[in-house]
Amino acid sequence: MTEDDITELARKLGRACKRRALEVSVAESCTGGGLAAAITRIAGSAKWFDRGFVTYSNTAKKELLGVSQRTLRNHGAVSEPVAREMVRGVLKKSPSELAVSITGIAGPSGGSRDKPVGLVWIAWGVRGGPLQSRAFHFKGGRVEVRKQSVAMALQGLIDLLR
Repeated sequence: MTEDDITELARKLGRACKRRALEVSVAESCTGGGLAAAITRIAGSAKWFDRGFVTYSNTAKKELLGVSQRTLRNHGAVSEPVAREMVRGVLKKSPSELAVSITGIAGPSGGSRDKPVGLVWIAWGVRGGPLQSRAFHFKGGRVEVRKQSVAMALQGLIDLLR
């Protein structure tokens, strides 16, 4: 996955959002703003991108997105319930119709047997519609895991609009 591939996905998302007059917002943990950066590389993205929440810490997830302490305690930050609460928080705290969240372990440390480096949960949502979420097990080092996470988040948004 190259930066050019990611930029092309962001372009496709932008075209799809503009065609439908929809806006997107994002919440990121392990990608640290990389998804918002990819989107805003596209000239004119202000017409379809509203905001990004970089919620790297659990405190940020709670304060900015309303992720519950109980969910974090019971499931850990890298989990389906947290990814889903993050995307719900984006939809609650932004005017966007589309949202995505990313939480994972990019490495090189921080992994465990149950949650290895490369485990990433991504959740997508449409205002008023059901949420989707999926676990990914990306290979490679920190940079590769983060790039693959951004690419899959973008692809999932594009797929939602099909």
